[in-house]
Amino acid sequence: MVATPTLVDSVASVDPATGLILRTFEKTSPLSVPGLLAKAREAQREWAKRSVEERCERLRVLQSIILERKDLLADAVVRESGKPRAEAKFADVFVSLDSAKYFADYTPSLMRSEGVPHHSLAAKAKSGQLIYEPLGVVAIISSWNYPLAIPMSQITAAVAAGNGVLCKTSDFTPECGELIGQLFHDAGFPENLVTIVQGGGEVGQALIEARPDKVFFTGSVFTGKHVAEACAPLLIPSVLELGGKDAMLVLKDADLEIASSAAVWGSYSNCGQVCLSVERLFVEESISEAFIQKCVEKTKKLRVGPGNDPNTEIGPMIRPQHVQRMGELIADAVQHGAKILCGGRPRPDLGLNFFEPTVITGVESAMKLFQDETFGPIMAIRVVRDAEEAVRLANDSEFALSASIWTDDLEGGRRIARELRVGVVMVNDLISGFAIAEAPHGGCGLSGWGRTHGKAGFQEMVHVKYVDEDRLPWLEKPWWYRYGADVEKAGDSFLTFEFGRNWGQRLRHARAALKVVFRDHGLKD
Repeated sequence: MVATPTLVDSVASVDPATGLILRTFEKTSPLSVPGLLAKAREAQREWAKRSVEERCERLRVLQSIILERKDLLADAVVRESGKPRAEAKFADVFVSLDSAKYFADYTPSLMRSEGVPHHSLAAKAKSGQLIYEPLGVVAIISSWNYPLAIPMSQITAAVAAGNGVLCKTSDFTPECGELIGQLFHDAGFPENLVTIVQGGGEVGQALIEARPDKVFFTGSVFTGKHVAEACAPLLIPSVLELGGKDAMLVLKDADLEIASSAAVWGSYSNCGQVCLSVERLFVEESISEAFIQKCVEKTKKLRVGPGNDPNTEIGPMIRPQHVQRMGELIADAVQHGAKILCGGRPRPDLGLNFFEPTVITGVESAMKLFQDETFGPIMAIRVVRDAEEAVRLANDSEFALSASIWTDDLEGGRRIARELRVGVVMVNDLISGFAIAEAPHGGCGLSGWGRTHGKAGFQEMVHVKYVDEDRLPWLEKPWWYRYGADVEKAGDSFLTFEFGRNWGQRLRHARAALKVVFRDHGLKD
């Protein structure tokens, strides 16, 4: 796989299309992480003092630099992740640009304090506000499949809110990590505010042990559980995005030409190495034959090759063990009755990491192909009787990240969307919700917890403070000392006045209730 051995204190950038080491990068020593966090805290304290408008202006500079370097960035993504260059531009570069623009434009409104109306009569003399403040320094542990889009969308939200960042990019994509750090440096962000650390799990562990104010992790369920376990004893809050087993529901009134094209792209984009990719496809029986035929025909036309070839549509997988896993999942499915309609084999003639895009039918819920996250170029199809069965089977998963519904009946699509247990549902589209800056991204179950992107994701980056002002500062409060039987009686009347069944009952207790408000507490000199 690798042409030369790597040094213990270095991280290798490996081209998945050739298996060759492109460059090596210095690994961050875990022992240095606490010091880096301390420097980030110093930088963050000064950064948080700057106005929101000044922080947004830095993001606009960042956006301009990303646009200037779009080709450089796309090339690095292709070299390290293997994806076709078109996908690097549409996904990684676009999302990075759009995240910078979104938070540059909308952070002032997202940070604006909000009034809190009080419904209770007991609180009517108070004025409440919600104030949004930076958390401090957040740790971001990111993944390799979108080595720019994922960390950049989170870092931009963090700094817009006034936070500092320590980000561990994937040890599979160290060049992309270095380029991210350079972007923030050249955009004029304060030194040490955004620090990129390089390395594997030991560096991620050191990040958590250094006690950041929050941890954002994107990756596997297995590693995510370890992150949660490491955060728990230190009471560090976390946001975990741990992947999906996304369902695509193709209903009998769907446009089969469009839906089949979507199924092909949604199953094989980035060689299927997408948390939002189609991993379980349910199609209604009455249209299944025509739909499956179109999927097979379109899959066979896809061109497999290295990402730097402009004609390539399916690039390599990231490492040989991922290719091996595809074969194991398919073998298990076939052994239990599934049928391969096309693909299903590795392509060693192209390189160790290439695997043919595959269409397989007759897949049952008990098969590993329908239970475990695939993360590869396999379209697994199950024919269902109707939409009701499709919904039931779609919800039969421990993952709950995203799903898509394909139908000509938009009202019916909205109804089904409400029945699906996932974080995101798209009707007549898929995956692209991740690239909509306003749309929150995240799920539940084995897909993790918390959100990134949009207002919901931004609120994960701030501390919410409630500030209460009393409009009657000269009045001792009814619930203060001193107590007595008369206070309890008046309090009982107040409870009935506030929560009684009808206005007649409530008004009968109004006079007695007022006694608890305007009373002599007996503690004044």
